[in-house]
Amino acid sequence: MSRALLIVLDSVGIGGAPDAAAFGDEGADTLGHIAEACAAGKGDRAGLRSGPLHLPHLAGLGLGLAAEAASGRMPPGLALSEPIEGAFGHAVERARGKDTVSGHWEIAGVPVDFSWGHFPATRPAFPPELTRALIAEAGLPGILGDCHASGTAIIEDLGAEHVRTGRPICYTSVDSVFQIAAHEEAFGLDRLTHLCTIARRLCDPYRIGRVIARPFIGDERSGFTRTANRRDYAVPPPGDTLLDRLAAAGRPVVSVGKIGDIFAHRSTGREVKPGGNDACLTAALDALADLPEGGFVFANLVEFDTEYGHRRDVPGYAAALERFDARVPEIRAALRPGDLCLVTADHGNDPTSPGTDHTREQVPVLAFGPDIGPGPLGRIGFPAIGSMVARHLGLAEAEPVA
Repeated sequence: MSRALLIVLDSVGIGGAPDAAAFGDEGADTLGHIAEACAAGKGDRAGLRSGPLHLPHLAGLGLGLAAEAASGRMPPGLALSEPIEGAFGHAVERARGKDTVSGHWEIAGVPVDFSWGHFPATRPAFPPELTRALIAEAGLPGILGDCHASGTAIIEDLGAEHVRTGRPICYTSVDSVFQIAAHEEAFGLDRLTHLCTIARRLCDPYRIGRVIARPFIGDERSGFTRTANRRDYAVPPPGDTLLDRLAAAGRPVVSVGKIGDIFAHRSTGREVKPGGNDACLTAALDALADLPEGGFVFANLVEFDTEYGHRRDVPGYAAALERFDARVPEIRAALRPGDLCLVTADHGNDPTSPGTDHTREQVPVLAFGPDIGPGPLGRIGFPAIGSMVARHLGLAEAEPVA
C-alpha cells in the first residue's frame, strides 16, 4: 500500500477558466502574467529577486505545458529543456464561486452547487440586525470598519482607534467572508476567537462561507502587522469528502496549514498549522517522513494568496514561486517507491489584475513520484484531483461527480 501528498499552492492559477468572463476575470492568468512581468524586468526588487522567472524543477514536472494547455501560450521561461519528469494537466472548477472553501471542497470531491451569501460593497456592509446581535452577545462597545476592505490596509487605518476604543475591526470582500481583526495583546487572542465563534453562528442564516479571525500586533508608531494566528471558521462540507472517506477507512491523515479550518476540522486527522509557506512545506515533509502506508498528507501554502496575490505584489509572488521551486527536489527525495505527490491550486489571484480579489482560473495538476509515469493528463475537473488520490490509496470509487 502506498502514501499520498497533496500540496495546494493557494491561488496559483494558470489561465482564465472557460467562465472567467462571468466573474469579471476575462484574461486573468496568475502564472503567465507573473512570468511575463519578470521577463520584462517588472518582477525585479532589490534584495529579493531579479530577471526572468526561474522555475526549472516545476517546468520539468510539466508546469509550463499545463499552463500552455490552459491559456494557449507558454509562460516565458517555463518551456521544457529536458525530458518531462511528471504527469501534468489543468483543472476546471464547477463551483459557483472562486473562493478558497469552494476550491478545496471540490478538489476533495464535494462541489459547491449552491450560491454563497455575500455582503454588499456599501457602508455599512453588514445588515444592522447582524451587527446589533454581535455587539450585544459579545458585550462589545461597537465595531469599526463595517465595509469592504483590504485586510492590511484596514488595520493600518483603524488599528490605533481599535486599540484605543476596544472596538474590533469587522470587514468583508467580494468573497463570502466576515473578517474580524483585533490586537492580540490589547484585545486578546482568546477573546477574538470567542468573538468569531459568536459571529460564525450569527452568519449562518446569511450563508456566509467563512468567519476569519485576523489577529495583529504592533502600535501606532511602528505600524501594525498581522500574525500567523489567523483562524478560519468555515461551515462544514455538505457531503462526504475525500477526508471523510479516508477517516471511515481508518487511514492516517495529516492536515497542514489552513486545511483543518477549511474543512471545519471534520475528518482532518492530525492538524499542524505553522506560519508561512516554507514552514508549512517543512511540516508536510516531516509528516510524510513518519506517515504509515495508506496515509495522506494534505497541505495548503497560503502565502502565495495572502501575502502576494491580494497585495498585487508581482516580485513577491515571483520570489515565493522560486522558493517553492527550489524545494521540489526535497519533495521528490522524500517520496518512497509507491508514493504519489500532487501539486495543484484552488483558484487564481492574478497580481496584475485590478482590485485585490481572487480570479476565476484553471489550475495546474502536477503528479509525480518514483513510480508515476510522465505524460499529459489533459483537462480535468477539480474532483478528479481527489479521485486520483483515492485511487492511488486503494479507496473504493466514490459516486461520480458530473
